Amino acid sequence: MEDAGRDSFLAAAGIAAALVRRREVTDRWGDESACEGMSVGGLACHLGSQVTHTVLLLGAGASEQAPIPLLEHYERAAWVHSPLDDDVNVGIREGSDAEAAAGPGALSALLDVQLERLSDVLAAADPEAAVLIPWQGWSLTMKDWLVTRQMEIVVHSDDLAASAAVPTPEFPESVVTPVLALLTGVALRRHGQVALVRALSRPQRAPASVSAF
Repeated sequence: MEDAGRDSFLAAAGIAAALVRRREVTDRWGDESACEGMSVGGLACHLGSQVTHTVLLLGAGASEQAPIPLLEHYERAAWVHSPLDDDVNVGIREGSDAEAAAGPGALSALLDVQLERLSDVLAAADPEAAVLIPWQGWSLTMKDWLVTRQMEIVVHSDDLAASAAVPTPEFPESVVTPVLALLTGVALRRHGQVALVRALSRPQRAPASVSAF
């Protein structure tokens, strides 16, 4: 893929890895995080999994299944439209907490290995090739897959920083710009054009929330 896209994801992955290794995070590993029902350690593992899943799925090679559009991915994904106590969301939290039981050292060691592989995996991949998401049953282009992972990294880095009472990391513009475009697109489908225009320009008429999720 082009250097700018590869480098932006590598930057996001590096920032996430540094955050999960912070003493303030590891000291609170077993505490409940800012994500209700998930421990700080579970949230750190969920954040780290955005890197490990990328290495795994891109390393598996291109899928023969035609990729779907990026925003359709969020229309289809069950977790987007389900309450926090739904099985799909409970499963995400419980799976992450189970992984966290191995402790912060295990996550740090795993990230060392995956970050070392990440650059080569990204460099070898075609940004327009299809990436199968096995737990969803459909594919995205590699380019769109990386945007979804950058969104997860940016959003959950804020969650983890809030959980550990540390400043939220600042990400490069090349990371944040596609993430904000994605969140805006999802929010537009959910709330409509008028709500977003007012939220961004007319606070006196803005709705209480235009959250994407």
